[in-house]
Amino acid sequence: MLDTRNALRTSTLALGLGIGALTAVAADDGRGVGFSEPVVLQTQGSFTYGGTVITGGDGDTFHGDHGYVQYQIPVHARRYPIVMWHGTNQFSKTWETTPDGRDGYQNIFLRRGFSTYILDQPRRGRAGRTTAGTTIPDATPDEAFSFTIFRMGVWVPPGPATFFDGVQVSRNPDSLNQWWRQITPNTGFELLDGGLSAGSEAQRARTENRVFHSKAAAALFDKTGPAILLTHSGSGKYGWGTAMTTGNVKAIVAYEPVQFVFPASEPPADVPSDPTLAVLLGPDFVSDAEFDKLTTIPIQIIFGDNIDFNTPSPIFGVEVWRIVVQRARQFADAVNSRGGNVEILFLPDIGIYGNTHFAFSDLNNVEVADQLSIWLRSKNLDEYEGDHRGD
Repeated sequence: MLDTRNALRTSTLALGLGIGALTAVAADDGRGVGFSEPVVLQTQGSFTYGGTVITGGDGDTFHGDHGYVQYQIPVHARRYPIVMWHGTNQFSKTWETTPDGRDGYQNIFLRRGFSTYILDQPRRGRAGRTTAGTTIPDATPDEAFSFTIFRMGVWVPPGPATFFDGVQVSRNPDSLNQWWRQITPNTGFELLDGGLSAGSEAQRARTENRVFHSKAAAALFDKTGPAILLTHSGSGKYGWGTAMTTGNVKAIVAYEPVQFVFPASEPPADVPSDPTLAVLLGPDFVSDAEFDKLTTIPIQIIFGDNIDFNTPSPIFGVEVWRIVVQRARQFADAVNSRGGNVEILFLPDIGIYGNTHFAFSDLNNVEVADQLSIWLRSKNLDEYEGDHRGD
């Protein structure tokens, strides 16, 4: 079994990417490194984590349901690595080069001195070996739905796609082509809250789904040791579960998570909505003991632009965000009322406009990354080994 905490010191690789520099010591606030020299790594590699084994009657075996992670370790790395978890219908490409060809978070935070681990969750992308297969249907045009729910604009066929004014997305055809092609299906069954079932069946599915992915991710954190977890969209619910499963999650930064956990003893108020959304975005209940683990780490939840907080919409991809924001506020109140530390950042509130559901890869993603660097510093999570600011 690979122990990356030891193996990562084995070699030095100078990778000339032609687009930037990773210096041994980044700027004091974690920002501002240059873009003229090669990225320099101590080492890089990949491994699988978690998973199950099926043994046949004749002794033959089948290994599946594992995740996959690619890691890159800079010279003179900061104390805590950053683990980056993609959202629904995405894989680790989310964090790599942006669709328009700029540095994604993987490179941005390497340049800022963080080791980065980008993962493919079980049954997705490079972790496609599954013990619970599913049928991937023939293609049916459906990208209008993604265009709207990802807040590039609104697209209701047969009408044309209409971009939001000032949206931070390149409209270059090559860039849009790259963007669409990073969408990928599950290769195996992923429980999606019991389909449209309500009540106990929906809760059973939520729990089973969360436990399955959280258990696998906890095995990853066993290898990284203490680390910072970045989640996006659909992985948000798995991030809460991972922090409740292992003590190695030092902080969670959740970009637009769509589902939240709550203590079963204190259910949140109902959020009136379309019946389908009421089920899909309903609360996921956990025990008090599990929930209280979320009060021991700092959590930041980040939302982009073009969200109508107040006006119900008949368009699914618009209405979903009104509901999600209300659930996020309920979650923050629930954690903070128990002594926790959850902050919600709406980027327009600090003068950052036009961001989609993918703020970390939008045209202004360096500005968005700067906000993450500032937050990590405020929580003493950007220290190098030997620093003691938080002591």
